[in-house]
Amino acid sequence: MHAEARDRPSILVIGGPTASGKSALAADAARRVGGVVVNADSMQLYRDLPILTSWPDEDLRARAPHRLYGVLDGAERCSAGRWRALAMAESEQVYADGALPILVGGTGFYLRALLEGLAPVPAIPEHVRERARALLAQDGSAALHARLARRDPEAARRLEPGDSQRIMRAYEVIEATGRSLLSWQEERHERYAGRAAVLVLEPPREALYDACNARFDRMMAAGALDEAARLLARGLDPGLPVMKAVGLRALLDHLAGKSPLERAVVLGRQATRRYAKRQTTWFRTQMPGQARMPDRYHAESKRESLALVERLLLTGTG
Repeated sequence: MHAEARDRPSILVIGGPTASGKSALAADAARRVGGVVVNADSMQLYRDLPILTSWPDEDLRARAPHRLYGVLDGAERCSAGRWRALAMAESEQVYADGALPILVGGTGFYLRALLEGLAPVPAIPEHVRERARALLAQDGSAALHARLARRDPEAARRLEPGDSQRIMRAYEVIEATGRSLLSWQEERHERYAGRAAVLVLEPPREALYDACNARFDRMMAAGALDEAARLLARGLDPGLPVMKAVGLRALLDHLAGKSPLERAVVLGRQATRRYAKRQTTWFRTQMPGQARMPDRYHAESKRESLALVERLLLTGTG
């Protein structure tokens, strides 16, 4: 970064729920302050679903450079640790080139892992992982959640019964180590060494839900169903992260003849709204004290929102 800005934050983090306008804000902020957008959304890492995971469109990409979109194949698994390593490498290069890394996404756990470090959980033996996957495939997410509740009630209490990936992770850890994942997480280390400015978008629920519905409709118009069909044709393991993309299940059920398209759209909108609600709750409870923007980012709020970003970068407060 330029010498006169040496004492300013070395990264800007923009988090918040889906459909809150994060991607547009990041692109406009990058153009305004000389930055590069770095993806912090676990689903946008995969190249298989650019429509259904709502990659930044061509217009946004023209406003500023973007990194870490579509860098993994759907057959791969990505952890917070792997993403952190990728994001740190990209951010360090951007910073060394004299630009500001702007990390943007709705995967709050990834962002917290970057800022606060990761828990030193021991490697999970493969037989434990296989057992957890088999239970999930055989009995479903709710049943595995019930198993977790018997072994680790506090971890289960913090997870929704449908949050299969996090339930499986918590179950693996308690099975393999005899300790709750929450206990391991209290021992986080390797915090981000530089200064980070963090902004969380927190729109009113009604406006956010309307935006979620509109987003899913745009995805359908852009070809999300064809995209889902191409992914289905690959015959991937249904337990892979890419197969958990929001709204995908409803489209796959339609393609399998289990529901009409109109029903799939209703369920896709619903899944998007529910995901946005979970994200909002997560950012409110797990990343409190950060600068907040209490609205969606849109054309009418552009000037005020970018002014807030500039104040945050200059003073550390919104």
